[in-house]
Amino acid sequence: MSNSTDQQSAARQRAQNYFTQTEKRDALVREEVEKERAASAAKTAKLKALRLAKEAEEREEAAKVAKSAPPKKVPVKRKRTVKV
Repeated sequence: MSNSTDQQSAARQRAQNYFTQTEKRDALVREEVEKERAASAAKTAKLKALRLAKEAEEREEAAKVAKSAPPKKVPVKRKRTVKV
């Protein structure tokens, strides 16, 4: 009888060790995935900030060019007269 209980407790211990190791690996994988996501989010935020700065600079340049350029003349519309 004691041999049977020893086998059961040994099997239980092996299973517990296996599950513990699996949980540790899963935790490490989740941690790595989270690090990758954070790095990707930081990269995206940096690129977005650079793009917005570039667009703001382009708008300022366009505003300066528009101010320095002479205004466009608008053609005068004339009424057509009907000859009778």
